[in-house]
Amino acid sequence: MRLVVGLGNPGTEYDDTPHNIGFAVCEELARRAGVSFKRGPVAETASAALPGRDVTLLLPLAYMNLSGRPVTAAMRWHKLESKSLIVVCDDVNLPEGKLRIRSGGGAGGQKGLRSIIETIGTEDIPRLRLGVGGGVPGADVGYWVLRKLRGKPLEAYRELASLGADAIEHWLEFGLDAAMNRYNASSEI
Repeated sequence: MRLVVGLGNPGTEYDDTPHNIGFAVCEELARRAGVSFKRGPVAETASAALPGRDVTLLLPLAYMNLSGRPVTAAMRWHKLESKSLIVVCDDVNLPEGKLRIRSGGGAGGQKGLRSIIETIGTEDIPRLRLGVGGGVPGADVGYWVLRKLRGKPLEAYRELASLGADAIEHWLEFGLDAAMNRYNASSEI
């Protein structure tokens, strides 16, 4: 069993914002599998059969910076180690439309990922970072990641969420190394 954690902020006011791309990827995976999320006390979850694995899709109901607690609770509940999950999150330091899959490492400024690393106690957490741009010197990153997307930017966001879902399905079916080889090299929409 695998745990796919999409990071974002709860509430409709955050729908279609770059910061919620992790939620959008998990929602796309649920749509493909024909399953719905169920609301629990700390997260929304959906059980799905995706290529190669049974998975639980998890959307923490804590704000991004506090994502560690719901993820740790789900890991304990399912008796999983950190290598059995993948965290899906936005990355302002990657160009828009770029993907980066890694087996571990630091948070790179992503506060939700940092919360998970601190709570679990290891950096050995597979992650899929989705480039949303905006990480230029002097930029108001908070505004950039929390702005509502419309028109062509929203279309690009949805394409990126679909590409992220493709990458997760590839990881589940063929493993982390195969997903890194395929999606890190040519992942621009």
